[in-house]
Amino acid sequence: MAGLTDVLLPKLGLTMKEGRLAEWRVTAGQPVRKGDVLFVVETDKIATEIEAPADGEMREILVEAGETVPVGMPVARWTGPGLAVGDGTGEAAPASPPPQSKPPAPREGERRVVATPLARRVARQRGIDLARVAGSGPSGRIKAIDIERAAAAPGAAPGTAPGTASPAVGASFAAGPTPVRRRRPASRVEAAMARRLVAAKRDIPHFYLSMQAEISRLLAIKEELAGAPGMPRLTLNTFVVLALGRALADMPEANALWEDDAIVELGRVDVAIAMQTDAGLLVPVLRDVPALGLEGVARAAAALAEKARAGNLALDDMAGGAVCVSNLGMHGVAAVAPIVNPPQAAILGVGAVQELFRPGPGGAPDLRREITLTLAADHRVLDGVRAAGLLRRVARHLERPALLLRTAA
Repeated sequence: MAGLTDVLLPKLGLTMKEGRLAEWRVTAGQPVRKGDVLFVVETDKIATEIEAPADGEMREILVEAGETVPVGMPVARWTGPGLAVGDGTGEAAPASPPPQSKPPAPREGERRVVATPLARRVARQRGIDLARVAGSGPSGRIKAIDIERAAAAPGAAPGTAPGTASPAVGASFAAGPTPVRRRRPASRVEAAMARRLVAAKRDIPHFYLSMQAEISRLLAIKEELAGAPGMPRLTLNTFVVLALGRALADMPEANALWEDDAIVELGRVDVAIAMQTDAGLLVPVLRDVPALGLEGVARAAAALAEKARAGNLALDDMAGGAVCVSNLGMHGVAAVAPIVNPPQAAILGVGAVQELFRPGPGGAPDLRREITLTLAADHRVLDGVRAAGLLRRVARHLERPALLLRTAA
């Protein structure tokens, strides 16, 4: 087709080789404007909405929704002005274009709705009409927080997400005790995570070790540092992530993965952090944790959390690392035995702070503040002794927090 440009499956991360075209948002023959979502690409870690980099018309769909294709493969043809969603290298156009000084003009008779990909997902899940939402972003761009505010506004009717049937009122409901149920389709992130965790629990030979860490000194240092000028917000998780990074640096044989019947030892200590977002559970990765120090971990984790909440995490943000931290202590959970997130080889579950008395010097009761650390490990990579050694090192770093304040050698 002369004059048409191939729309290629974009490369969303350095390690991405293929992706699943989860959903088309346009049809053949449909005009599109710059910023319109064309389709959704799903990898085993993230789902990303791909936007048109320019105005044009979609002429031909080459790959059906649900198919998995390699990076750089043509998935459609359109009439854009010499621009495609990807080029011959498979590099993607930005999923969220930079703020414009002037929003694109709407089609005749309709209002142009400009929204972030996360805002569109949240709106679909909550049944909110984007055309009725005022955006607080640049040029009126609608953000996820705008959807939340609209849903919470007085008089807002609870919406039904597209594709979710409202329960019919029939004889069985009118008769009495049968409760009304709502069926909500899983988001793409939730569905992708579900597939990964089912495969992980099935294929990885998990085993679990638990240990208590006494953190009274850590909590005292954390409180003292909270008032220091220029100090970023420190959480218990900040100390845990750094302690795990230092433990992996102390024990490099534990900083490893199982890959194709071989154990691959990583040359840098990266640590993943499980984060709950409106879109589902995401697991971004902090790079070179031992070198960051306490303040660096706090700032890097905060930046990743902001990207996760805004729906702006890239595939590379969630690639790498041998071990993840899953902290449910802030929810009052005493201990957690999590599932390893492949291809990583272990995950550290962190429970809530518990105050209890234990025998002190001379047998007198001693008030202690403890957390339970539970390491879930892939037995192909870590045997019991190595896993115990890693867990013991994490606990030791937390119990001697002053050493965490030192810059790594």
